[in-house]
Amino acid sequence: MKGTASRPSRRAVVLFASMWVALAALVVTGVVLTHRTDEVAVVDGNAVTRDELLFHMRRLAPTVQNELRNEYHLRGKIDWTAKAGDKTALQRLATRALDEIRRDKTTLALAKEQGLIDSVDHADFLAELADENKRRAKAIANGETVYGVAEFSPEEYYSHRITELTTSLKKRLTADADDPLWVTDADVRRAFDVDRDAWSANATTYRYSKLVVPVPDGASGDYAAGLQRRVAAADRLAEVAAGEPGARLTTGTHHGSGPTGRNAHDQDLVAVLSKLAPGQISAPVTGTSQITYYELDGKTVDEGKALADYSRRIRQSLIEKKFDQFIQHRMDDSDIKVDPAAVAAITAKDVQQ
Repeated sequence: MKGTASRPSRRAVVLFASMWVALAALVVTGVVLTHRTDEVAVVDGNAVTRDELLFHMRRLAPTVQNELRNEYHLRGKIDWTAKAGDKTALQRLATRALDEIRRDKTTLALAKEQGLIDSVDHADFLAELADENKRRAKAIANGETVYGVAEFSPEEYYSHRITELTTSLKKRLTADADDPLWVTDADVRRAFDVDRDAWSANATTYRYSKLVVPVPDGASGDYAAGLQRRVAAADRLAEVAAGEPGARLTTGTHHGSGPTGRNAHDQDLVAVLSKLAPGQISAPVTGTSQITYYELDGKTVDEGKALADYSRRIRQSLIEKKFDQFIQHRMDDSDIKVDPAAVAAITAKDVQQ
């Protein structure tokens, strides 16, 4: 009797097991439903949660506000529920945020494919942010050097992370000739030839004449106009200099200084000379109590130097263009599903929290 009483019946075991299976199914179903109700969109199988959309809407709110003010001449505080064109300001903000999410998810998915990150989920981004801030706090406490901020805000870290991943992707996808962002020397040369004058500006040597005419004390209001007529009537600045009291005519040579070596004066000078053909006289440059004219006597261009100076910058610009096209192509091929009701349920108050 004792043995029989201590052993549960087979039916009881089955019922007990069935109850746990049903409970487990409810728990699993509950998780799935909770997950689904938190989703507002899906980009190529990657969920976009309500919190993620709100994060981007809050990030972009100041930018969208400025755009609305400029486009619709709005003043004061933006009413997110008011119409701006055919949509409310809040609807425009949500659309803008979803567009950015789609692009960034595409970039993150590519980074995951390349082994740069493990996840594209927003929750994992927040966990990574927390880990990074803990690491920085610990390093500071230990007296170690920490570059940048002591603690990232979510917005700061998001921008930092996207920028770093984009830079890493460009490096990784340009390493070999069969990589999608590979740029050849021939590509660089073709880009240089398309805009040769602009790229050659700093490898151009200008020979010029400069006429500085002091404005006489008590000169009439039309003095500058009269001087301009006399300059226009002359073939060369030298002809004008002889007839203008106190005028100084000098000659000079300006050599190109490479992509980073020009000061403000050089930039202003090249801005004038680069627009002139040999023998042509510039428009007047008015200064304090004086008026200056330039005449281009001649110029020579060292295209080899220009290409050498700018090949790296040209290559980088081509990589940037190829990367944007590559991401756009992936976006065009991607699949995005948006839950309109879930997006519409987000209020202005939610964004402003």
